[in-house]
Amino acid sequence: MARKKEKKPVHKVVMTEGKRQIIQQLLQEYDIETAQDIQDALKDLLGGTIKEMMEAEMDDHLGYDRYDRSDSDDARNGYKEKTVNSSYGSMRIEVPQDRRSTYEPKVVKKRQKDISDIDQKIISMYAKGMTTRQISDTLMDIYGFEASEGFISDVTDKILPQIEEWQNRPLDDVYPVLFIDAIHYSVRDNGMIKKLAAYVILGISCEGRKEVLTIEIGENESSKYWLSVLNGLKNRGVKDILIICADGLTGIREAIQTAFPKTEYQRCIVHQVRNTLKYVADKDRKAFAKDLKTIYNAPTEEQGLVNRDRVTEKWNEKYPNAMRRWERDWDAIAPIFKFSATVRTVIYTTNAIESLNATYRKLNRQRSVFPSDRALLKALYLATFEATKKWSMPIRNWGQIYGELAIMYEDRLPD
Repeated sequence: MARKKEKKPVHKVVMTEGKRQIIQQLLQEYDIETAQDIQDALKDLLGGTIKEMMEAEMDDHLGYDRYDRSDSDDARNGYKEKTVNSSYGSMRIEVPQDRRSTYEPKVVKKRQKDISDIDQKIISMYAKGMTTRQISDTLMDIYGFEASEGFISDVTDKILPQIEEWQNRPLDDVYPVLFIDAIHYSVRDNGMIKKLAAYVILGISCEGRKEVLTIEIGENESSKYWLSVLNGLKNRGVKDILIICADGLTGIREAIQTAFPKTEYQRCIVHQVRNTLKYVADKDRKAFAKDLKTIYNAPTEEQGLVNRDRVTEKWNEKYPNAMRRWERDWDAIAPIFKFSATVRTVIYTTNAIESLNATYRKLNRQRSVFPSDRALLKALYLATFEATKKWSMPIRNWGQIYGELAIMYEDRLPD
């Protein structure tokens, strides 16, 4: 299978003794002189393989082997020719028949005219989080042939140009709200396993629709790193962002001030609460969370400060450091107070990205370690594509939200 040239290490093909014998037999059986001769030979072998698989299916259907005697009222009844399209072009195959016409082929179904989509099946399984080993086993179970993990990796590599195109596609001029969130994965690198963060940047467009703008895989957060990410958005056409909602990513605040000076940085309240409750005993967690709610649901910033100090005083003796983040990060928490409750539910939390994160977390459950950062990127891209298929409607109450944002950020949103 031909592969497009990419800026990556070239993987050496391992020539096992089994492969060498197959090639020798191929050369002996067919008069091979050109690459086209190889394609014709493989096409012929594919047809023969399909026929043998169908013969096995028929044996299973009838309950006895081809040359066994049986008292069954059903039996083999010759063959029916069928033309199908494959990766090697059109080909004729022989489909075994039975007298009662109850045999339903599985490898090539009755009305199936195209068998060239195995690549798409592999990519679809990869998108659902299956490992190359699991895909290989599934192909063996369903289709009865072995596909090496290397072959499956080669097939999924076909999407790398799509990922590059997607990562560089033009973006809108303005995004009212942007969310940045991170999920960590274990990735193998030169024989060592290390933790890498996948940073997902999700935008809410001026039409109120969610859109994943990019996925960045990084190791060390810094203002320099985030500035390069935000400049990448600018280079793709983004001129203005009203609000960026994120957790306390190292260097993000300084990068926002440099790349988008008019953009407000809003700390994600959900992460703020989680970080606060992380070291709180289970028996106190519910009561503590209820008290924290009085802070971010306060009608004004002044009342929010009063409630913050009250919560700090109440829990300080038992958990002296729990509220330190609320005091340190207050300027990044405070922007929520100028908005109505309807707008707050959109901007102060990464809830808009949580359903997407649930899809990404499945990858962690299904794969304890990714073989490379490239394999991780492929899996994330395909998972994103699957998850965002359902994003067809604007977020709830978008008209009201947009109107309020247009007033708060005068002359920065399209009419």
